[in-house]
Amino acid sequence: MNETTYNNLGQLGANSDLPASPDEAVLERVSNPTDTPYLIRLTCPEFTSICPVTGQPDFAHLVIDYCPGAWIVESKSFKLFLGSFRNHGDFHEACTTGIGERLVKEIEPVWLRIGGYWYPRGGIPIDVFCQFGEKPANLWVPDQGVPTYRGRG
Repeated sequence: MNETTYNNLGQLGANSDLPASPDEAVLERVSNPTDTPYLIRLTCPEFTSICPVTGQPDFAHLVIDYCPGAWIVESKSFKLFLGSFRNHGDFHEACTTGIGERLVKEIEPVWLRIGGYWYPRGGIPIDVFCQFGEKPANLWVPDQGVPTYRGRG
């Protein structure tokens, strides 16, 4: 993982291939520019992974909210990290919680939550939610804004 200065970012501003797997993806971080508690929201409405049993694609709308500590995630490296799941076979629960765990490990936020709103598999939508740490008392956290799956209704 690269650290504090923009000069150390290996992916930003460079041609970067999509990592072959989430384990090979490099999440880069930069210093948080302020001490003020605030929320960062990362949204990926077209997340894809592979069903580990059938090999068929799975689709989700991910919403990640976090209150940074000393670090924020660099967005291009985050995009490449999420893209590395396209050929990764895992269940919805493992993908969603694994993304949250990896972010917590790499950027050490004060608080992080992830909502994985998965499109139906076998006719059943599976939504997965995970939280790390305690939400700061004065932190404004808007609703994630993703409605419950209703099909054509």
